[in-house]
Amino acid sequence: MDRQELADFLRSRRERITPADVGLPAGPRRRTPGLRREEVAQLAYISTEYYTRLEQARAPRPSGEVLVQIARALRLSDAERDHLHHLAGTPPGLPPGPSREVRQSIVDLLHRLPQAAAIVTSAACEVIAWNDLAAALMEDFSALSRRDRNLIRRAFLGPHPEGRRLYGVSDGEEFAHSSVQQLRAASARYPDDPEVRGLIGELLSGSEEFARLWAAHDVTARPTLCKSFDHPVVGLVTVNCDVLDIADRDQRVVIYTATPGTPSEEALRLLAVVGTQRLDVPG
Repeated sequence: MDRQELADFLRSRRERITPADVGLPAGPRRRTPGLRREEVAQLAYISTEYYTRLEQARAPRPSGEVLVQIARALRLSDAERDHLHHLAGTPPGLPPGPSREVRQSIVDLLHRLPQAAAIVTSAACEVIAWNDLAAALMEDFSALSRRDRNLIRRAFLGPHPEGRRLYGVSDGEEFAHSSVQQLRAASARYPDDPEVRGLIGELLSGSEEFARLWAAHDVTARPTLCKSFDHPVVGLVTVNCDVLDIADRDQRVVIYTATPGTPSEEALRLLAVVGTQRLDVPG
């Protein structure tokens, strides 16, 4: 355990966080930048005396649980969390489960793409952020429960009776296969996460096809570069599909764009205006 390096690292991380970042009032007479030691201790559920001793390089080695609480209080990235564990001489454990917290900069990016439908998915295939055009093209995710926003659950267990026609998309079968491979890889990264284990158990018991694909142990999925949505209002929309990895959160940004000058581009423009309004469509 490198006490001095640990102390310096904690101090540097504490000083970069403002009270507003963690929902605390700034208050008067704040002489130093960032949070006070007692505020970090309060957020980490440890004593102020112990945290102060850590920053003074006088404390004994903190437990793994205490380090996790401090990392959460200081809003450390995964790399910083691992570094904290190494400084304390405690091997870092795996993240407890797939991150569902999307960086604000990524959320802002989605809404700065008015001509593209974009979503963010977790390692467990849950849609955790989206822009307005994605809601118009695919489904109004804000109207769904968190459970129903999981794409792999919907692909194999419904609720749509057409099964593979997930959100009216053309490559439902291909997506179903690749999502199994993604979930297989995620289960190796988060072997003890109860939500991941529960999702796998639910799929194994509810879908023979999932069970068959799961038994293949495949983990390499080919990217889908183009797909089509059969939209009830604007008809067939063919889009390019690009995926950007957010490595530090184990998340993916999926961006759907139409080729300029095509009917699909016009359809997306119309959807940007129509949004998620329910319009009468001839049956």
